Formats: sequence, structure tokens, C-alpha cells
Amino acid sequence: MTGPERIAAAFANSGKRAALMPYLMGGFPTLDASRDVLRAYADGGADLVELGIPFSDPLADGPVIHSAGVEALANGTTTQAVLDLGAAFADRLPIVVMCYANIVLARGPEAFAAALAERGLAGLIVPDLPLEEAPAILEACDQAGVALVPLVAPTTPDERMEAIGRRARGFVYTVSSVGTTGERQGTEYAEIVARAQAHFDVPVAVGFGISTPAQGAAVADQGGDGVIIGTRLVRAVAEGEDVEALVRSFAEAL
Repeated sequence: MTGPERIAAAFANSGKRAALMPYLMGGFPTLDASRDVLRAYADGGADLVELGIPFSDPLADGPVIHSAGVEALANGTTTQAVLDLGAAFADRLPIVVMCYANIVLARGPEAFAAALAERGLAGLIVPDLPLEEAPAILEACDQAGVALVPLVAPTTPDERMEAIGRRARGFVYTVSSVGTTGERQGTEYAEIVARAQAHFDVPVAVGFGISTPAQGAAVADQGGDGVIIGTRLVRAVAEGEDVEALVRSFAEAL
């Protein structure tokens, strides 16, 4: 199966009202520890995993994830090490890599997409890749059988959302609120979910600010196809919480 096919199957066969996709910062707090976290995600009921590659200037990330990336880099975490980490679990569930455009462009889109495909990694999210600059990376991902997942936000105009929708692969990462990643209050997702679903044929997964099982359930109640949990889980890792139990609580809510 190609990456887009594996992602589609994960959403279709999750057995939940919405698929659960936890985020992991590769190499945080150490590479070995992040391997344990990824295993806990899989054992706790995740349907897909978003695997972050640490970067020095993560413009979309709030302080918790930014700090995790800084620590991972200080520990010597490399892009190849994170990709190899994902490969170790790629048979269990689809792994979608999240990284910034510099990391892709430094290696070249074709080489980077091939590196993902060779390791069985299903998709790629590049939050600072605008629509106008996406074609080369999209073509490379398509040729390698990797899904290039786009992002939309509440501020994305309908015309632009339609254009993004024509190039969507795997799912659409639907940002629930303006700003960087972080834990937030609120359970209103219906408007952004409905707008995205009107322009996309792929599943609509909601992220940014979802930090409680009740918020995850609200995404499902309001029509979302997937729930992405990031900062709350990175904080749990930093504070030594039982990550598997926390992921299971989100899975049970869905």
C-alpha cells in the first residue's frame, strides 16, 4: 500500500468516531526515550502518529514543543535518527513526519521523499510550505508514494482552501485556532470542520490546542474525522506522566 492508502485505511478502520493521531517530538527527551513514547502511543490506541523532527526555528510551535525540539537537538538528534525511529514502528501504524521546509530542501525533495518511502513512512507535513511553493515537494512525494498533507486555518479564505484541496493527499491538517501550538480552552470546531469538508475529499483532522479527552470528543461530535494531540502529550513526556494511559483516555473518549 502507498502512504496515502495506508492513511485512508487508518481513518476508515479506526473503530472510533474520529481517528486519534498523537504527536511525538523525535529525540525528546532522548532518542531511546522517544522510542518508548512511540510504543506507548501505539499501545494506547493511536491510529496514526505525527512524528516531529527537531528544528532550530519552529515557527508554528509554541513554547512546550519548541523547548522539546531544543533539547532533542542538544542531545544530538539527527533527521536520519528520527526517520529511523519512525521506520521501527511503520509496520504497526502509519507514521506521518512533521518537519520544516529547510530540512526537506537541504536534502532535496526527491531524496527526502525517497528516504521516507524507503522506511515505510506514510506522509509528510510541512507547516511553513505555502501552496505556491509546494509543487516540487508534492511531485516528489507523489512519485515516492508519500502523502504530502496540507494545512488550513480559520483565516484561510474559501478560494485558497479550494485550491489547497485540489492538491491534498492523505488528510488535511485543520488548525483549530490562530496562533502557535499549545493547550487551549474551548470546544467549538464545527465551523472550521465544515469549511474544510466543503473543499476537501480527504479526511479532516483537527489540531492545535486540543488538550483534553473532552475536547477530542467535541471534534468527533462536530464532524471531524481525526484528532491531533500535540502539546499536552509533549508536556506529559517532559513531566514523567503515564503517556500510554493518557493516550488511552483520548482513545476511549473517541
